[in-house]
Amino acid sequence: MSDRTGWTPPLRRRRGADWAAQKPTWQEARPALIADALKRASARPSGNWFVVGASRDVRAGGRPCGRTVGGVEIVLWRSDTGELHAGPGACPHLGAPLRDSRVVCGTLVCHWHGLALAGGPFAGWEPFPVHDDGVLVWVRLDALGGEEPSERPVVPERPAPGSGVEAVFTAVGRCEPQDVVANRLDPWHGSWFHPYSFVDLTVARSPRGDADDTFVVDVSFRVAGRLVVPVRAEFTAPEPRTVVMRITEGEGSTSVVETHATPLTGETGRAGEAGGPPRTAVIEAVVATSDRRGFALARAAAPVLRPLMRRTAGRLWRDDLAYAERRWELRSTGRFPG
Repeated sequence: MSDRTGWTPPLRRRRGADWAAQKPTWQEARPALIADALKRASARPSGNWFVVGASRDVRAGGRPCGRTVGGVEIVLWRSDTGELHAGPGACPHLGAPLRDSRVVCGTLVCHWHGLALAGGPFAGWEPFPVHDDGVLVWVRLDALGGEEPSERPVVPERPAPGSGVEAVFTAVGRCEPQDVVANRLDPWHGSWFHPYSFVDLTVARSPRGDADDTFVVDVSFRVAGRLVVPVRAEFTAPEPRTVVMRITEGEGSTSVVETHATPLTGETGRAGEAGGPPRTAVIEAVVATSDRRGFALARAAAPVLRPLMRRTAGRLWRDDLAYAERRWELRSTGRFPG
């Protein structure tokens, strides 16, 4: 029993409460407050960096990966030593889709005529700056971003490498990045819109401006039935297309959920035009950690846990993308309140 001195169970049992009996949050979720938080996030520099996917999706010795950001076709691959490369996704010779090509000894070889790209400038092909933060891959697109470029992206602080279990989920919605960010800057909808995951949600502090631009939320994660895990979390937006939720107190302290919104279509992708509505990729990285002794077993079981973590994120984003899509629809037709 001495080993359990100071031990507390992670789960709590709460009283049953009807969904409709919870305190309404609509008066606290003021449209102007959310709009101001979004405006401040949109004004922060990104250095023209865009998240394009999970680090583990681009493997040394594997096939190249193709992505599209803001209408720009991109190809990514790794050398035999694991060095990451990225650049335009069309072959400079006759426009072949390089995502369908092969990586031979770390060199990307076009499958139409054999043009070989080692990652540096060649035959009119110019690489894009790329960054692998160990969880996500970022590409810098200066022509698309239009900002002063930075050497590195704004990567949120995470648990120490190797101390957590990470999983990356991706979904696509008919909306713009700002609609995804606005969803995350509205924590008040959590227990109303996602009662299967969140209960007893209270926003303890709202942003007061750039010097104090953080949402502080007390919430319980529903595990099963009446069993919940209560935590305190902070929501911040370090750059225009990223919102970070970090647990600051309670089980899993320092764990983070990073939501990155990457535009897939260009400026012409709007309703009523040939390109159709805009499309945005939600790329969400979950890095879970715990100081409990048994968490080492969770790290060992990471390959089994990752699909479960992605499934949980997918259920939430099924609803939240409907929220973001509805927001875009109302904005694009001039019907958005306020």
